[in-house]
Amino acid sequence: MNDYLSHYIDGAWRPAAGQGRSTVDDSATGQPVALVAHAGSGEVNQAVAAARAAFGAWSGSTPARRAGYLRAIAAALEARGEALAQAISREVGMPLKLARRIQVEAPVAAWRQSAAIGEELAFAQQVGHSLVTQEAVGVVAAITPWNYPLHQITAKLAAALMAGCTVVLKPSELAPAAARALGEAVHEALLPPGVVNIVFGDGASGADLVGHPGVHMVSFTGSTAVGRRIAAVAGGQLKRVALELGGKSASIALPGADAQRVVRHALSSCFLNSGQTCSAITRLIVPYEDYDHYRELLAAAVPGFVVGDPGQPATRLGPLVSAGQRERVLAMIRVAEEDGLDLIAGGSAATPAGPGHFVAPTVFGQVAPDAPLAREEVFGPVLAVLTHGGEDDALAQANGAGYGLAAAVWAADDDAGLRLARRLRAGQVDINGAPFNPRAPFGGFGLSGMGREGGRYGIEEFLEPRAIQMPQAAA
Repeated sequence: MNDYLSHYIDGAWRPAAGQGRSTVDDSATGQPVALVAHAGSGEVNQAVAAARAAFGAWSGSTPARRAGYLRAIAAALEARGEALAQAISREVGMPLKLARRIQVEAPVAAWRQSAAIGEELAFAQQVGHSLVTQEAVGVVAAITPWNYPLHQITAKLAAALMAGCTVVLKPSELAPAAARALGEAVHEALLPPGVVNIVFGDGASGADLVGHPGVHMVSFTGSTAVGRRIAAVAGGQLKRVALELGGKSASIALPGADAQRVVRHALSSCFLNSGQTCSAITRLIVPYEDYDHYRELLAAAVPGFVVGDPGQPATRLGPLVSAGQRERVLAMIRVAEEDGLDLIAGGSAATPAGPGHFVAPTVFGQVAPDAPLAREEVFGPVLAVLTHGGEDDALAQANGAGYGLAAAVWAADDDAGLRLARRLRAGQVDINGAPFNPRAPFGGFGLSGMGREGGRYGIEEFLEPRAIQMPQAAA
C-alpha cells in the first residue's frame, strides 16, 4: 500500500503526529490501497507558521524568478506523469487513457501557462500621480477536491504562487496521490522552504486551516454546503475567499440546432469522469415539439459509453470514487424512478453488480423544472432532459436552479446563440460546441460560488491593489 502518513511542512516531509487515519479505495475493485494521515491543529499551526515566515521573501521576489520555479515544478510533475495518471485513475475512476491527458498533461501545461501569463502581468503601473501596485494577499489556504486532484491543485497553487502568495494545501483524503507528487515536485524544484506546505486530512483538518487566524485567504473547491460554512467562518475574520462550488449546468437546444451534435456534446460532458465534474452538462433543455427525436438519439447513443475497468482501452466510463458516492447517486436515481420519470437509458437495474463503485450511464426524460433531478447536483453519470416552449421558457429553466457554473447554447446560427448566452447566469457559456479556453476565467454565479480561476484572472484573484500617492513633481 502507498500510505500518506507524512505532511510536507517548511520544506521537509514530517511524520504525522496524530492518530487519525482514513483509507483510499481502488475505485474499480473497492479494495483499500492506501492510508492517509489526518493533520491535527498542531500540524496546521506549523504549516501556517512556515508559510507566514516564507511570505516576505517570496512576495518580494521578481515575477520572473517565481515563473522559473513554476516551470521547474511542471518539469518534475511531467517526469512523474505515467505513474501519477495510473494512481489518479485508480483513485477517481477516470479511464486511464483520459487520465493521462486530462488529469496530468493538462495540469502540467497549466503550470507553464501560469508562469508565462504571470510574466506578462503588470504588477505596477502609473495612474495619474499614483503608483498602483498589485500586492500578494498573503498566506492562502487551498482546499481541493478529489475529482480532478492535480488540476484543482494547479488552478489554485500556480496562480497563488505566481501572485507572490505562500500556500498551505489541504487536498481531499480520497485522492491524495496528486498532492504527494506535487510535494515531491516542489522539493525537487528547490522551492524555498515554507512557500508550499501540504497537510493531508479530512474535513476537521480543513476546518482548522480555514479558521486559523494566520491565514489571509481561503480558496476552496467543493460542495455548496461546505462553501457556505467556509464563507461564514472567513467572513467572521474578514478573510478573502474564492469559492468554486457545485453546478447544475444546462445545455439549451433551440429550434434548428443540430440535434446529433447537441446529444453528442451533452452525453460526453455529462458522463466525463463518470459524471464527477462540477461543470458537467447535467440538464439538457430541448424544444417540446422535438422531444421524441432527442429521446431516440439519446437512447441510441448511451450504449456507446462502455462501463468497465478504467485500465482497459475500451472503457469510456469508469467507477465512481467511493462506495458512499455510488450509493448517493443510486439513491437519486431510485427517487427519479419512483417519481415515474421517463427512463431513456440506464437506471438502478442496469447498474453493474460487484465490488467496484460503478453506476450505469443514465438518462431521464420529461423531467419537470422543479424535480430534484433538475435542481440538485448528482455528481454521477445522470442526465436530466427537460423541454421548453421557447427561448424565454428555456432561459427561465436554465437560470432557475440557482447554480451558474457553466452552460451551453445550441442554435441555428452563432449570433442567435450569443444573444441567449448573454442572458444566462453562468460563468462560462459554450455556443455551438465551442472548445474550452484555459486562458479564460472559470467560476460561477449564485450557488456555484465566487471568484475566478484560469488565465490572468486566476492570478489576479490572489492580488490586492495598493495606491502609492507620489508628489506631483515626482510623478
